[in-house]
Amino acid sequence: MTEVREEYFYSKEHDWVKIDGEFAYLGISDYAQDELGEIVYVDYVKDVGDEIKIGEDYASVESTKSTSEVFSLVSGEVVELNEAVEDDSEVINASPYDNGWIIKIKLSETVDTSQLLSASDYEDFLKTL
Repeated sequence: MTEVREEYFYSKEHDWVKIDGEFAYLGISDYAQDELGEIVYVDYVKDVGDEIKIGEDYASVESTKSTSEVFSLVSGEVVELNEAVEDDSEVINASPYDNGWIIKIKLSETVDTSQLLSASDYEDFLKTL
């Protein structure tokens, strides 16, 4: 059973964002990590201090099956890369929401959540796959 968190927003590409005040955490969903299989490497294409816009890629996630780009669902400044993921990318498989977040962004604008999938919308979307 795929875990979907209520307080998160999702995309049809299986990215997620959790808004925490003026910051946002981003990563890949439980469904995505399961489909990818064992994650072996995360390659960041953005670094701390870089600006990022909605839709831009910020990392690629390499697994035993394939490599997938990960896209931002918000705009802002990159303030942190998850060192735990850099040191041991399998943490994404074990904990895609809590410990397996990939990047933290300081938001540059209010997030328009109407453009994102709520948890229930994402669950409905997953049923179509």
